[in-house]
Amino acid sequence: MPTIPDISGPYRLFFYSFDCNEPKHIHVRRERSTCKFWLEPVTLATNSGFKANELNRIRKLILDNLDCIREAWDEHCG
Repeated sequence: MPTIPDISGPYRLFFYSFDCNEPKHIHVRRERSTCKFWLEPVTLATNSGFKANELNRIRKLILDNLDCIREAWDEHCG
């Protein structure tokens, strides 16, 4: 379960290796809450526990780090 390094904040951004056959996306976890965002375009795929205002913050975090996240996806999933 590769984690994206160097993204500050309370969130863990990561991929599941078995998800590489899906379109590019990122999973986000904080405590017991999780969500998944598609990367092209950046849209919410699933959510379990995050409130709307926090999802907006997570989306902005993803957009601010999109190049790094895409690079990590490409390195891991090819």
